[in-house]
Amino acid sequence: MRKTRTMKSGRSLKKLVLFHALILCLFCFVGRATAQIYGSDFHRVTVTVSTLTAVQVSSGSISLSITGAGAVAGQDQMTVVDQTTNLLWGTNRSTRKITVRTNLAAPQFTLKVLAFNPTVGTAMPEVTVSTTATDFLRDIGRSSGTCALRYTGIALASQGIGNDSHTISFTATAQ
Repeated sequence: MRKTRTMKSGRSLKKLVLFHALILCLFCFVGRATAQIYGSDFHRVTVTVSTLTAVQVSSGSISLSITGAGAVAGQDQMTVVDQTTNLLWGTNRSTRKITVRTNLAAPQFTLKVLAFNPTVGTAMPEVTVSTTATDFLRDIGRSSGTCALRYTGIALASQGIGNDSHTISFTATAQ
């Protein structure tokens, strides 16, 4: 009888071990699979781009000096040219242009500026700067670009001597 009991006990023990192994597998493997499914989350990220417009001049000041070296005998008009400064811009809005103006209401001498070799847009003909904003570059649209600035100072010998100090403003505006 002992053998019969041992066999029955052995079978019961095997069933018990198998049952515990099955439960252990369920908790271990199903738990891991569940963790992978529910172990993630999400959220929304929104990128908002505002209107951006930047205009910059590469040099802080320009000095145009008309000296005797540029004068031609018998001519009243004397000129000096400077092309050492660049204008840089960037805008993310369409239909944009750049205007130019001075703060000097009553200049004694003439100052002109030209957008030379723009990388984007259409340069207007040489502009005589005044206190009224004048088109300088058109059709710059959504772009970043540069151009050389060619300043020309014009004085007549009959105007005598003196100096004009301009603050030149370049502004990107709607076209």
